[in-house]
Amino acid sequence: MTVHHRRRRAASLIAVAALGLSGQAVAGGLGSPATAAPAEDCASSVPVSEVTDGESVTGLTVTRGTTPVGFTGEVLGVLEDGIAPDVDMIMAELEMPEFARTGGIWQGMSGSPVYAADGRLIGAVAYGLSFGASPIAGITPYAEMDDLLAAEAPAERIALRGDDAREVADRADITPAQASRGFTPLPLPLSVSGVAAGRLARVQADGPEFLQRAAAGGGTASAAAADADTIVAGGNLAASAAYGDVSFAGVGTATSVCEGRVVGFGHPMAFLGTTTMGLHPASALFVQPESVGAPFKVANVAPPVGTITDDRTTGIAGAFGPVPRATDVTSTVTYDGSSRTGGTDVFVEDFLPDIALYQTLVNQDRVVDGPARGSELLTWTVTGSEGDEPFELSYTDRWSGRDLAFETAISLAETAYSLRDIEGVSIDSFTTDADVDDDQRTHTLDAVQQRRDGRWRTVTRKAPAVARAGGNVALRLVLDGTAGRRVIPLAPVAVPKRARGPLVLSVQGGDGGWSMLSGSTVDEVRTSLDSQLRHDQLRVQLGTPDKVDRAYGGDDFFFLGFERGARLSFVRTRTTEPQSHVVSGTRNLRVRLR
Repeated sequence: MTVHHRRRRAASLIAVAALGLSGQAVAGGLGSPATAAPAEDCASSVPVSEVTDGESVTGLTVTRGTTPVGFTGEVLGVLEDGIAPDVDMIMAELEMPEFARTGGIWQGMSGSPVYAADGRLIGAVAYGLSFGASPIAGITPYAEMDDLLAAEAPAERIALRGDDAREVADRADITPAQASRGFTPLPLPLSVSGVAAGRLARVQADGPEFLQRAAAGGGTASAAAADADTIVAGGNLAASAAYGDVSFAGVGTATSVCEGRVVGFGHPMAFLGTTTMGLHPASALFVQPESVGAPFKVANVAPPVGTITDDRTTGIAGAFGPVPRATDVTSTVTYDGSSRTGGTDVFVEDFLPDIALYQTLVNQDRVVDGPARGSELLTWTVTGSEGDEPFELSYTDRWSGRDLAFETAISLAETAYSLRDIEGVSIDSFTTDADVDDDQRTHTLDAVQQRRDGRWRTVTRKAPAVARAGGNVALRLVLDGTAGRRVIPLAPVAVPKRARGPLVLSVQGGDGGWSMLSGSTVDEVRTSLDSQLRHDQLRVQLGTPDKVDRAYGGDDFFFLGFERGARLSFVRTRTTEPQSHVVSGTRNLRVRLR
């Protein structure tokens, strides 16, 4: 059976971890759907200097589906420079029926527009009290959002003191000490969909440090009824670094739509500045109440309908139309007669290592439908360009273990990380093809033998190999283990005429070594690839101790002080053909010259 899932059109179920509100003038009553909402509102902003304490406001947000509903509120005051230098924060107490469930504003409301009585746009809900869920909101002035010119990140915490703290405490029914903790940007970490929570937790605990650590778990679901027309003031708005089988996205609210562009969130998503994230509609499933922690909105993210171009202090903004250029990450996994091909578009190349890992991990978990315990033959291929020169790199390796998906995925993330960081490199595609089986058998290096005096002799610590300067050394390797016994002959190893002892003979099975791509150019990486030892190969080196890469785990103490006796530095290397099973084991042995 073969199943192809290319450029998944299903939506991604995102457990939103941020506050997102956005709006346009409320036509209906409190909690009623907005009526006759134009696709473009082109709202006029209210200068902060005209905002007054006690002023009544209205707003829009989505609690379910795609249609905005209204809320009301009252301005409490203005915190000067509350968000950033020269960017004030407007405090307001909001009210809507949903608060009876949530305890107040929720993660996913970020960007919800708040309007003055004359219909002008005051700003976007973007901050909540550090203390916890509350109807008290911090509003980013729309006068600072419509051009997104702020140049520095907002404060992580905005303090409340004196009368401000007492006023908020009274309104929120909390103590002045709790109110004095102030406001924080409602968290909007990128949420990962399509990855099981257990897998995500393990990757973040044991994976490389360069992976994104702020990701929150989510699931996947079929596409909901959400398209570009649903991105209106107060409607759902999502931005993604990647979208497909695995999505890195955040869901908030659109604040205003005008002339083919949208602005929302009221705070940064990842503070990327100029960027090319995916711009997405979304459909809300429900708002999870505070009984299980901070309230948050759960939504399905639909395919992209444009490009987010700015991720700034006061919000995100983007244009409808062409979607961003993407790196195509594709995984094919075959197991027990079944095969699946899945893919993800990566819009922000910084996330390529993460997607290379997660795409392979989730696809293999899906096909194997359980821990992959056995063997895997994996080929990866990367295409792209270095400057104006196109390139293609490819590598095949065999793996064996009790959780193949995790081990191979980590190696792919490291590969993507190495390539992504080369100056001038742009990656077009990252493709993997894995053939998985349940065969857990492996080979182990049992003996290194030398042919002398007409017969094969095992080389040991007490019986070193014997060589003659200018002569050849005949060697073979004996494998054993659960995969059975196997003898591998090697081409004779020539010893230079000027060689002087002592010499070293080192043998390493590929499963016992450690290697990683290196290089500051594609050609250097290609050379590094050529030198890699596959897990199903063995490498034999004979030479002086300063040149031989002695196998980890061998008897290194044999060679202490050998370097001082070396005359001519040299090394001769033999690498076996790939075997049918992974090979482990090492030997570090001496060679006596006569």
